[in-house]
Amino acid sequence: MDVILLERISRLGQMGDTVKVKDGYARNFLLPQGKALRANEGNKKRFEAQRAQLEARNLERKSEAQAVAEKLDGKNFIVVRSAGETGQLYGSVSTRDIADIVTAEGFSVGRNQVELNTPIKTIGLHTVAIALHPEVEVTVTINIARSTEEAERQTKGEDLTSAEAIYGIEEEPLAEEILDDEDLENEDNA
Repeated sequence: MDVILLERISRLGQMGDTVKVKDGYARNFLLPQGKALRANEGNKKRFEAQRAQLEARNLERKSEAQAVAEKLDGKNFIVVRSAGETGQLYGSVSTRDIADIVTAEGFSVGRNQVELNTPIKTIGLHTVAIALHPEVEVTVTINIARSTEEAERQTKGEDLTSAEAIYGIEEEPLAEEILDDEDLENEDNA
């Protein structure tokens, strides 16, 4: 189905472009959301008549998104979840969880704005992209830990999934490293 885009849509086109999309995508997403019109003569004339208003509305939304982006870009958010000793979460952190956490801090973010390919299933620091507008994207750091103390340690750069952090012991060198050290000593003695 050919549609006229009423706003910029990533990986599809700019405002005013006539693009061919699958029928289901147009019927179920683009048309109901008001992001596109069917590409016919009547709608083309209607779009050209409203083009100035649509561009002004888009510019206003973009400026609002940039104002929020300045405050949100680079922020850190702490998520406390239960996890096993190896750092594997018993559940996962999804786009909905991230949107809720960011919204709780006073920013208006929907889960469809959080760009996460797969849910996060391990503790640690994770960088997540948030699309506030099709042309404005920010990155935030999600610090997932078992407690707030662990989150503070992770922020300082400590790896909580290493053997030292889990068991309180230093990791032993590999057998290859031990042999290399012995070979060097033997060469020095000879």
